[in-house]
Amino acid sequence: MEIVKRRLAALLLAATLTGCSAPPEGAEPQPMQPAERSLFAMNTYMTFTAYGNGASAALERAAAQIGEVEALWSVTREDSEIYRANHSGGQAITVSEETAALVAFALEMARKTDGALDPTIYPVLAAWGFTTDSKQVPSQGQIDSLLAQVDYRRIELDGTGLTVPAGMQLDLGAVGKGYTADLVTQTLREAGVESAILSLGGNIQAIGSRPDGTDWRIGIRAPWEEGNLGVLEISNAAVVTSGGYENYFEDEAGTRYWHILDPATGAPADSGLQSVTIIGEEGRLCDALSTALFVMGAEKAEAYWRENGGFDMLLVTDEGEVILTEGIATRFSLRDGRTETVRVLAA
Repeated sequence: MEIVKRRLAALLLAATLTGCSAPPEGAEPQPMQPAERSLFAMNTYMTFTAYGNGASAALERAAAQIGEVEALWSVTREDSEIYRANHSGGQAITVSEETAALVAFALEMARKTDGALDPTIYPVLAAWGFTTDSKQVPSQGQIDSLLAQVDYRRIELDGTGLTVPAGMQLDLGAVGKGYTADLVTQTLREAGVESAILSLGGNIQAIGSRPDGTDWRIGIRAPWEEGNLGVLEISNAAVVTSGGYENYFEDEAGTRYWHILDPATGAPADSGLQSVTIIGEEGRLCDALSTALFVMGAEKAEAYWRENGGFDMLLVTDEGEVILTEGIATRFSLRDGRTETVRVLAA
């Protein structure tokens, strides 16, 4: 929980978020009061701030919605659809349209990233102890045995019929929070909310701009350090960062092992990147790509961006270089005192 809270504090810069409602003639403009909601769900701490009439009621509906989808997608709750699929012995089960849509998206992103994102990696992740408090380095034999059951191409989805082969486990954690952020955004927009900032365990989703019309200022954490690398200014966008520092442990020799695994090796991805931040319109896409591009490394991430487009990215390399795509080049600024080299990728 402390790691989540520190990350949240780093992402949401302390700022006075004010706007002006229509005051009586001659009166001073009054700050627009925010509606706020926080909860713990999907194994992370979430905070929402929204402005406008009906914002408070909309946030309550959003909180209820999160509880509903978590009950569908949890990999550990025995009554969830994903748990039932994972423990069906290879038999097809009928799932909800929401679950089918998320599974379809996860499989699509697995195909597009050539398996750099693989939603069947969960058993290997569990062997490393990243799903529990007992982190450990599994034997190579154990990893090899589990990798034999990692292959997104074997998952079958026919409409709302989902089949997970016996011995495999499907986990939607790499896309679930982003997909949920999109659902919450839709709920708030339908309620008339035009200004909101949502944090789902560090997945940031901005609805509109701040009430005063300026961009939201999002702090991008400096990998393996306290404090921010810099500030990103955005409106109407999702911002998702993945980095090894979010969940890791060290062995007796001081070697670090982090939770972002390379599906090709079953070991922590050693791609030359320290963090990946994806900026785009959809939280689900940003969530998926922040993990996949971390696994790919800078060169393949650039190639993927040039081939597919539809998002911006900020990469921090092991050498301390910051690589930006041109769409956010003027929206990101290093914190005073930082000495990283910044390189901009032009389309």
